[in-house]
Amino acid sequence: MWKLLFALSLAVSLYGQAEPIASYQISARLDPEKKTVEGSETIVWKNDSPDAVQELRFHLYMNAFKNQKSTWMRESGGQMRSDNRKKDSWGFIDVRKMEMVGGEDLTKRIQFISPDDGNPDDRTVIRVPLAAAVAPGQQVKINVSFLTQLPHVFARTGFHGNFFLGGQWFPKLGVFEKAGMRYATTGQWNCHQFHATTEFYADFGTYDVKLTVPSEYVVGATGVMTGQQVEASGKHTTYSFYQENVHDFAWTAQPAFKKYERMFQASAEVSDKELDEIVRRLGVTREEAKLSDVKMILLLQPEHESQKERHFKALANAIKYFGLWYGRYPHATITLVDPPHGGGGAGGMEYPTFITGGTNWLVSPAETNPEEVIVHEFGHQFWQGLVASNEFEEAWMDEGFNTYSTGKVIDHAYGPGALPLRFGGMPWSWFIKTPTLDSDTVNRAAYLFAAKSDTLWRYAWQYQNSTSYGVNSYMRTGVMLRTLENLLGQDTMGRVMRTYQQRWRFRHPSAPDFIKVVNEVGGKDMTWFFDQALYGSNVLDYRVAEVSCEPEKTAEGIFGDGGKKSTITKKEAETADEKIKKEQRVYRTKITIRREGEFIAPVDTKIVFENGEVLREKWDGQYRWVKYEYLRKSKLKSVEVDPERKLLLDINFTNNSHTDLPRVDTAAKWTSSLLFWVQNILLLASSVN
Repeated sequence: MWKLLFALSLAVSLYGQAEPIASYQISARLDPEKKTVEGSETIVWKNDSPDAVQELRFHLYMNAFKNQKSTWMRESGGQMRSDNRKKDSWGFIDVRKMEMVGGEDLTKRIQFISPDDGNPDDRTVIRVPLAAAVAPGQQVKINVSFLTQLPHVFARTGFHGNFFLGGQWFPKLGVFEKAGMRYATTGQWNCHQFHATTEFYADFGTYDVKLTVPSEYVVGATGVMTGQQVEASGKHTTYSFYQENVHDFAWTAQPAFKKYERMFQASAEVSDKELDEIVRRLGVTREEAKLSDVKMILLLQPEHESQKERHFKALANAIKYFGLWYGRYPHATITLVDPPHGGGGAGGMEYPTFITGGTNWLVSPAETNPEEVIVHEFGHQFWQGLVASNEFEEAWMDEGFNTYSTGKVIDHAYGPGALPLRFGGMPWSWFIKTPTLDSDTVNRAAYLFAAKSDTLWRYAWQYQNSTSYGVNSYMRTGVMLRTLENLLGQDTMGRVMRTYQQRWRFRHPSAPDFIKVVNEVGGKDMTWFFDQALYGSNVLDYRVAEVSCEPEKTAEGIFGDGGKKSTITKKEAETADEKIKKEQRVYRTKITIRREGEFIAPVDTKIVFENGEVLREKWDGQYRWVKYEYLRKSKLKSVEVDPERKLLLDINFTNNSHTDLPRVDTAAKWTSSLLFWVQNILLLASSVN
């Protein structure tokens, strides 16, 4: 069976391939008693730059958990999401030996550096000077032996009892960025320290990994399982995994896992009608629109067996809609892991072809909606696994793009508000009246909480605090992209996102690369939008400032010229007005729209009169205000700025309208709903990646 899957993996990879820059051949052995992984790796790194590279740089992520003086610990205080570090449970990684294959010993050349903050106690980055530079186009092969001590899991990786999640567990090369790549003006290593609010950035390559564990353990990992070999004693089994075109490798092991497998069969999951719709909307060929079959592997806790179908359905929905909208998923497998109770720190995380979900009995979006977490984590296969932006520096290009995409998939597959939050297994609506809200409203509620905290474009560890990082990287980006969609049109935005995903697959894009695609595919220069929404922190706020609608009265005074003058007195004017029948009256309507915020965007205004007449005005928003004045044989009924709610970045929708109808409940309704959803969205931001 594995041979069939391996062949499928190779066939699917033809849809797009990465140039292998950093490839790893790893052999590792888990000791469940000591909570250690002892391993060796052979790394092949290709210098694809025009520079002669004099040194190598590596991430040693696990040293973030070595002591309280690491940069990660200083920034986090030993807490991530809702988990706290368990007392006296530390993690580290020791490089025991590093050498050139067939050449010199590099071990004594290793130097710890802290390029971001100068913290002399941080041990998450090393540089290794080479005796001879790696010439352009040449490759270097290195052998490394290492020992990893796993901490009790609370920050993506570690153990809980006999459950293990190996993430960022081996020495891993940084990325050498040649001049012109992203923001590099000269060739340079991009190898940041591990920060509390940062994730990862690495080159694409091939991973060939052998993992030895006690034979009673059930194992899952990145890639296709190509074999398993039981040792002569029968006590240990070595599992082999292989995957091309990825930039990381993670694994899990636990005796209690219930393993289920099911094929996502594209022909059964996607109808001809759905394919035809994608061809029409996105301008692709039918062949380009078609999806591939994918083997779905579910590692579930026994007590959660009743949720098996929900997990598979959510995973299938994610494969389907991400694939239809952004291009087919190119790998043969996807493994979904359900961590045990007490191991929630490993939940809600993503690695290539390998994601973790999570359940929680009391209060958690994962407990409420395993679907939302599953769809979100699978989405990272596209915005982190295939389009590999630098999450240290531009987290929003992964987390925010994924927040935007996840919301669209959930709303489309399940319907807005179809997955309500729960408390202790019971819907929140049993305790408090909650509105049925779509993803836009939910994301916007969190965005309003920190609308001016930072500019969106910022290194992940440089945000004001973890809340600002979460809101900006996730929800604010989601709101920004939905606003952009409203301005461009849904079909145009669909073509933008698919073009960007396809053009930058297996590469490392930056913000200007995305903006270039927007301008090209959208057919208009949207630089003004990104200058404000991405690089600025000004808020957008339009309001109906002044409204009046009065009957036009007969004018008093002297009229005419020369000897043909006539006078209309006040009394005569009043008498004339009294004789005018109601249906013949003319009303003068005056409306002032103001831009209260500093964010400038074109905006529409809808004016409705009582006789049913509807006017639409367009304003460029450049000046502070604009006035409209009309003479109509009807009273004004309502005025609404941005009636289609295109500008989701507007921080105050309650001042966008004026009506003569009583609306006494509006403020109370929005206030209670907003407070409820802000609390829950901030919980969500701290619970998923």
